[in-house]
Amino acid sequence: MLLDGKTVIVSGVGAGLGHEVAAAVVRDGGNAVLGARTEANLAKAAAGIDPGGAHTAYRATDIADEEQCRALAALAVERFGRIDALVQVAALDSHFGGLEDADFATWQSVLDVNLLGSLRMARACLPALKERGGALVLVGTQSSVAAPSQVRQAAYAASKGGLVSAMYSLARELGPHRIRVNTVQPGWMWGPPVEAYVQFTAHTEGVPEEEVKRRLSERMALPELATDGDVADACVFLASDRARAITGQSLLVNAGELMR
Repeated sequence: MLLDGKTVIVSGVGAGLGHEVAAAVVRDGGNAVLGARTEANLAKAAAGIDPGGAHTAYRATDIADEEQCRALAALAVERFGRIDALVQVAALDSHFGGLEDADFATWQSVLDVNLLGSLRMARACLPALKERGGALVLVGTQSSVAAPSQVRQAAYAASKGGLVSAMYSLARELGPHRIRVNTVQPGWMWGPPVEAYVQFTAHTEGVPEEEVKRRLSERMALPELATDGDVADACVFLASDRARAITGQSLLVNAGELMR
């Protein structure tokens, strides 16, 4: 098993990618420590992933609050005695628009969560990670390197682009402690957010949902969209010892829509 005996903090555990990452951690033999803002969602996720409760723990966590980040890291050490990896999924992705209609106060909120919040959560894990080395896996977005034509999310893309830039510095800074830092950049991935987009677009245009989904998938080199589970598997790989010589890298998981 890729994560046998290892403890992984997963921030941003909701109905989509964060849930899939946490489930993959437990599936591959690890302990998953779940964080998100809503405790009821965490309890539901933990019960579904690990009904016996032996391999999960959770705490309501807003990554905009440094003390809450520290508390989640402390829970991992208290419950399982160690932290081997952080998979940083939590993000604010609900703001749409470009420069002309920008509300920069909202942009600041997006940056505070997606960039600074990710760094707060990473820093909270450092004392435990330094004990034996490990991994920081940051979830970015393909939008930070190639803006999609279907939606406009300039603030989100900029915040995630800043996170990739920070990754290079973190990889160099933390490498001597055997802490690896990498980014997974999903494109369109089939899961609750994209399902909602497809349903909304189909309803708005009066076309079948399969038609909207076909428009997305025909952009890919592979004949179907990547899924939340595919992205989760990439995160688990980078969190594992199989990736022990990989740091400072960005991995696109996008069914070949964009190739670099």
